[in-house]
Amino acid sequence: MIETPSLVDQYCHGVLRTELGLGTFEAQLIPSAGPPAAGTTFFDTQTGFAVRRWCPPLLGLEPHCPPARYLARRRELGVVESGRRLLRGSGIGTFLVDTGEPGDITEPEELARAGNAEAHELVRLELLAEQVADTSGTVGAFLANLSGAVHHAAAGAVAFTCGADAGYSAALAPEPPGPGEVRGAAGRWLAGRVKGGAVRDPVLLRHLLWSAVASGLPLQLHTGAGRPGPEARPGPGGPVRLTEFVRATEGLGTRLVLLGGHPYHRQSARLAAGFPHVYADLGVALAHTGARAAGVLAELLELAPFGKLLFSSGGRRLPELHAVGALVFREALDRVLGGWVGDGAWSWRDAERVAAMLAADNARRVYRLDERG
Repeated sequence: MIETPSLVDQYCHGVLRTELGLGTFEAQLIPSAGPPAAGTTFFDTQTGFAVRRWCPPLLGLEPHCPPARYLARRRELGVVESGRRLLRGSGIGTFLVDTGEPGDITEPEELARAGNAEAHELVRLELLAEQVADTSGTVGAFLANLSGAVHHAAAGAVAFTCGADAGYSAALAPEPPGPGEVRGAAGRWLAGRVKGGAVRDPVLLRHLLWSAVASGLPLQLHTGAGRPGPEARPGPGGPVRLTEFVRATEGLGTRLVLLGGHPYHRQSARLAAGFPHVYADLGVALAHTGARAAGVLAELLELAPFGKLLFSSGGRRLPELHAVGALVFREALDRVLGGWVGDGAWSWRDAERVAAMLAADNARRVYRLDERG
């Protein structure tokens, strides 16, 4: 068994505070624009099978138990206790939490208490702009307050992150927009926005991205579609634009971490190999591949230097997804690296050193976690 240190989950969200029934639980299992096909279930996915394999033992049940039995046990324990057992059973010691997820979701501090772990905030740029807009009366005030908010956030967060909504691909331009462009875009957005409305304007998103780059804090970028639906599909030229943005930010002192969900993980790994300031996430690609995760991990290890790859669970809303992301990662790591040791291609010492890099050490270095109190 390949040993790893306590995991650093470099990209996740909080979990729901509410009890869930079969239908509402199932709806959170995979990103989907709608319900499963009539007569089917989202438990019949790689993620669903992984949940049934890894999570029941953490709640005192046998692996692969039926979904109804698992959820009955979950309700018996209650949402707090079941979440505590799942998060603590994951082996994650540090959570980096994107706080931009809507709904009745735990804050980083709550997630840390439940998991007996540490937590740090990833500041979602779009949400930051929306919060500033809610308290700014004019375009000038909005832009001034936004600049101050980015500066203030950079002092406390470990990284900025940006979602994959409409306008996102167009925002990945190789230079920041001019002051006139930004002012015009802000005026149009504020004039047509109701309170709480999200940022969709590509010029404003571009301004946010370059503001984050100027802060020097690491910046996480989605390289493929986020949640399904028209608002989350990559725009025309998305991969080309991402490469242009990566090239333009080289040498500016900001580290880019690419969140490349399957099958976009290949592009992330190639860019991480080609640019010194670019890193690639492992978890978003592994989390939804379940029993095939070892194959995906092996592919990533073929494409990128080992010091450029970072574990995450990609978990959101369900603590099961944090647990599955971590446990599937560990199993995949053992299969791949352990297999290479067994074949004589690697030594145990090298395998465990690389495992520690992927599990925690790379993230600690990229986000400077050891410099924080």
